[in-house]
Amino acid sequence: MAVLRQRFSSVCSSSSAQGDSADPCDSASAFDPPSEQDHPCHSVQDSLLSSNSSFTGYRGVLNWIIILLVLTHAHLFLENFIQHGFLIDVKKVLEYLIEDNCNWPSVNLILGANMFSVAALLLERLQDQGKLSPTISHRLHLVNLGLLLLFPAAVIVHEPTISTGGAFVSLWIYTVLGMKLYSYQESNDWYRRAHLTDTGLCVFLEKDQIGSVPQKAHSDHLTLRDLYYFLVAPTLCYQRDFPRTPRVRISKLLHRLLEMVILIQIMVGIVQQWVEPIFLRSDNSFFSMDITMRVEHLVGLVAPTHFLWLLLFFLSHSFLNFCAELLRFGDRRFYGDWWNATTLITFWKNWNIPFQKWCHRHVYARLVEKDMPSVRAELLVFLMSAALCEYFIALPLHSCRLWIFFMMVLELLVAVFLRDYFQGNYGNGLVWLCLLLGPPLAVTTYFHDHYISFHRSHSKS
Repeated sequence: MAVLRQRFSSVCSSSSAQGDSADPCDSASAFDPPSEQDHPCHSVQDSLLSSNSSFTGYRGVLNWIIILLVLTHAHLFLENFIQHGFLIDVKKVLEYLIEDNCNWPSVNLILGANMFSVAALLLERLQDQGKLSPTISHRLHLVNLGLLLLFPAAVIVHEPTISTGGAFVSLWIYTVLGMKLYSYQESNDWYRRAHLTDTGLCVFLEKDQIGSVPQKAHSDHLTLRDLYYFLVAPTLCYQRDFPRTPRVRISKLLHRLLEMVILIQIMVGIVQQWVEPIFLRSDNSFFSMDITMRVEHLVGLVAPTHFLWLLLFFLSHSFLNFCAELLRFGDRRFYGDWWNATTLITFWKNWNIPFQKWCHRHVYARLVEKDMPSVRAELLVFLMSAALCEYFIALPLHSCRLWIFFMMVLELLVAVFLRDYFQGNYGNGLVWLCLLLGPPLAVTTYFHDHYISFHRSHSKS
């Protein structure tokens, strides 16, 4: 009762300060309720979780989801250890990397890539000296690039002793080298036609590539030092002077190196402890499985495949920044905020910015200059990237099923026909769903079939 008296007296005192000359604390008005006009209890407002609400403070929900995912996957890992034991073995990894003989075909293949680089430099020097016409030089560059693409494919297909890991590394180096040398010869042609004037350069090169970076003389760039800096720099587009940082930070180098070591160890652990037991559930390839077994395998591989894909992204982030720090390379925008993409097209533009810049600069822009409609040019660029992904996975594994290519085409159809129905957060959810069930899962099916065939051959021997 004392508490009630104190509360009612406080109401009386507050109302007396705002009221008129009449005494509000008399016996009649002390228990009157406050006016609804002065103290309204309700107003027009949406629930926080409704679609019309502008509420965005979901940090607590995100923390809850993270804790739930950690606990759920901790249970899966514990169950995996109880069922299969400790399966991580570095020797098994080395089986995919070490060559059977002492010839080391993958190492020789990588060293042979220097021939094509030196040939491109010699062609540029001869053209710069006037000993080759632009037409002949361009044709010889195309022959050099054609041989560069065919040479690793021929070695990987016809050399039985090359390891799977060596084939992947070799093909990756040759693919990147081919794109870099194409940019090298085309950019030098632009510089040569522009006569090294800033006005002319702006016609052929993007303004952010010129900026305030001092330009070299016309022939000073045609050196092995300049070429090989570009070849090892974390970019696919050539320009004569790259932006540089003031110095190399040793602490950053060691930090990136430690990140790469840890990420590789985690990826190896997920493959051997989580993915390999799923592969061993069946001795048949995906192509010969029945539909129920195929769905069961795919459902089991969704989570580890997605984790490996994310770890591969972080590994590329560490590797590219390691190279950039070592070379004092200034432009380190290797990706955008693809995780916030509301459409698949936005994701593709932000996932791999060096590749996207190369495609726009050397493929899309050239097609548009030849009066091709922009929509058709974008479609050709996308199909080229899809075919490149299929080529990069199928060739080292000696298995071309076109699953990756068709999966990317299916994603394109989803992006075109469903973009008006999935926008905002729903569009971002659709992007993540495609990443879970899209090309990364198709890549895993290739590795599944290769692992089954590799396991069969070793069990027979």
